[in-house]
Amino acid sequence: MDALKKKLLEEITALEYEFRNELPKEILRARELGDLSENAEYHAAKERQGLVNARLGQLQKRLAELSMIDLTKVPKDRVGFGSTVVVYDIVKSVEIEYRLVTSEESDAKQGMVSTSSPIGRGLLNKRVGEEIKIQVPGGALEFEVVRITTIHGETLEG
Repeated sequence: MDALKKKLLEEITALEYEFRNELPKEILRARELGDLSENAEYHAAKERQGLVNARLGQLQKRLAELSMIDLTKVPKDRVGFGSTVVVYDIVKSVEIEYRLVTSEESDAKQGMVSTSSPIGRGLLNKRVGEEIKIQVPGGALEFEVVRITTIHGETLEG
């Protein structure tokens, strides 16, 4: 979670610098070229300024949301945010490991699924031994929860 906050802060810092220093210079330089109605550089700089401002708002909102996550409320006895879950795929007869993360951290190829994804939502609040069916775009997945390691370091096995 701290790495994600650091990444967001770095992007905010870079965008704020661009918004406050570089873009005003570009807009001023473009204005000096003359007629603003047909000035592509001016319009491009103004459009970029709007995009940067919107992205700054999104990042600041997300940072505030992350700061409000109370890790003490994440369950210790079932799957929750930050848990690493080993499931047995009943159809394929293989074990798969997932880690429940934020949407910014998700990387399906690495087994990191967002808590808002179909698999993440399907795993939330499940306990060891539970069988679950999760509907995904490619069909239905059938799992049995084999092991859970919570964000608190608790390991639960069947």
